[in-house]
Amino acid sequence: MDRGTAVIELENVGYSYGGGELLSDVSIELVPGSFHFLTGPSGSGKTTLLKLCYGALLPTSGQVRVFGEDMRGLDRDQMAMLRRRIGVVHQDCRFLDHLPLADNIALPLTVSGREAEQEGGDLKELMEWVGLSSRASALPPELSGGERQRAALARAVIMSPDVILADEPTGNVDWEMSQRLLKLLVELNKMGKTVLIASHDLALIRAAKSQVSVRVLRITNRKLQLAGADL
Repeated sequence: MDRGTAVIELENVGYSYGGGELLSDVSIELVPGSFHFLTGPSGSGKTTLLKLCYGALLPTSGQVRVFGEDMRGLDRDQMAMLRRRIGVVHQDCRFLDHLPLADNIALPLTVSGREAEQEGGDLKELMEWVGLSSRASALPPELSGGERQRAALARAVIMSPDVILADEPTGNVDWEMSQRLLKLLVELNKMGKTVLIASHDLALIRAAKSQVSVRVLRITNRKLQLAGADL
């Protein structure tokens, strides 16, 4: 594969902290429009690997390239511009509790200097897409777990990123809501977005495989491997 075709590339990446090695010799290429699941036991490094993919962490060894750029060579402004092309759904989706939901979802627009008012049509359409139109004025503490996760996804994609990274997006919701969130992520993938989901939910992975072409990666003993077809 040509390097120019990968949106995110990790080459022989290792990551250590506190004197211990968490990831070792990890290599992966995410090509445009691909859909990956990342699995592994708790504490194996799934969240760390996602953070390496969007520059929240830099590797102890090896190289991370995002959209062809070596993450080590970017200054703060360059990193900020690059991150606008990556939407991240965090495991602990945090919101500003004093702001209505619509304003929370629009925060990336505000931070980037784009006026949320000018993007009002897109925001309204996005909230309809995730099924939260009726909750636009609700405050985050009033939301259910499923509503929070859908809001987190909406916030992650409001800048129309090329890549969506999701860390256990269905970890705190029931199966019905998991299916709804998966459907949204599959729709994004069918629009050409690259999707990487960290999850230990094998049923969710099987459900995804029935809808879209999926590669499953597993972290085992600090290494990243392609999981077998038995999933």
